[in-house]
Amino acid sequence: MANNEQEIEKVDIDEISAEESAENAAEVEITDGEPEQVDELAAVKDQLMRTMAEYDNFRKRVAKEKQELRPIIITDVVKEFLPVMDNLTRALEAECTDAAYKQGVQMIDDSFLEILKKLGVEEIESDGVMFDPSMHQAVQRVESDELESGMVANTFAKGYKIGDRVIRFAMVAVVN
Repeated sequence: MANNEQEIEKVDIDEISAEESAENAAEVEITDGEPEQVDELAAVKDQLMRTMAEYDNFRKRVAKEKQELRPIIITDVVKEFLPVMDNLTRALEAECTDAAYKQGVQMIDDSFLEILKKLGVEEIESDGVMFDPSMHQAVQRVESDELESGMVANTFAKGYKIGDRVIRFAMVAVVN
């Protein structure tokens, strides 16, 4: 048995991909030596191949789960910041005699909107468009001579979405 021992190089498992490991394991000759050693080596090789396959499947599954969870996590975080966005919008609409103060609030609002864009968040278009129950929440009915029936006349709170997923419906007034 001492004549057939080979030195084994220690390698960090994360540095070797499953495919490289499988190729290296397949190259190992198991024909030399006593029958018990050959059987034992074959069993170890089989267990190594199975472990590498399980690890590769686990790695792929985790990557897929992370990809699926990303929009959900972004949605949950953005929902928490929407009241802040609403307050910034109200602050910008309020009368203010200090131009520098108003400019500062505008810069903060612009920064929030830029971050939302980077995260894939879009504002739902509402004023002057046809009411869409999948994007808008009607909170009031109004009469209007300028707009057709079923059109959004006024937006009370902006709506936001990521792709087709609505984060918050736009709260609107709809023409009768």
